[in-house]
Amino acid sequence: MSYKKEFVKFMWEAGVLTFGEFTLKSGRKAPYFINTGNYKTGEHIAKLGEFYAKCIKENGIHADVFFGPAYKGIPLAVTAAISNYKQNGENVNYCFNRKEAKDHGEGGVMVGHKLQDGDKVLIIEDVITAGTAIRESLPILKAAADVEVCGVVISVDRMEKNKSDRSAVQEVFEEFGIRVYPIVTINDIIESIEDGTIPGSEYLDAMKEYRKVYGV
Repeated sequence: MSYKKEFVKFMWEAGVLTFGEFTLKSGRKAPYFINTGNYKTGEHIAKLGEFYAKCIKENGIHADVFFGPAYKGIPLAVTAAISNYKQNGENVNYCFNRKEAKDHGEGGVMVGHKLQDGDKVLIIEDVITAGTAIRESLPILKAAADVEVCGVVISVDRMEKNKSDRSAVQEVFEEFGIRVYPIVTINDIIESIEDGTIPGSEYLDAMKEYRKVYGV
């Protein structure tokens, strides 16, 4: 089984990927839902890091620093750095931001590696809905040092168009020239249902219809 299929199965077993009828923030009625808040055990976070590291290696991404946007990105950057060291033999720095600047001690908004001019930074995120976290992260990173953002790794690309008729992943690339690397896409999830990797065959038609209407 490919690591992508393993990841889809992992999401389903963790209760992160569920099927039914869900009203999204956009008002759309979706036949599936991804709730990354259901990752909540040591095993979950350890396995997550392994999948991020596999995606990083598969795509040949080489970075000096992993950056985790507060708050969800913080544990993701840490576990990705651990697994990247253990699995890929690369000892990469990591850092993350505070939501509020620290006004005592060393101060500032950044924790971890002190960014240097020329650092190649890989942003570690869960999913991208509107690209808000990326847009908020870039000025924070650029304020710290003249860094190069070499990409973003996310868990799932829903490949779903926004009001612009482009997906959030496409918008990030077109607006900033930054590539987004997903561990899996919605197509991988559909294929995993089709081949029996996970249950959910009764939702296949609805999944494909939703993809046809809202997909890119």
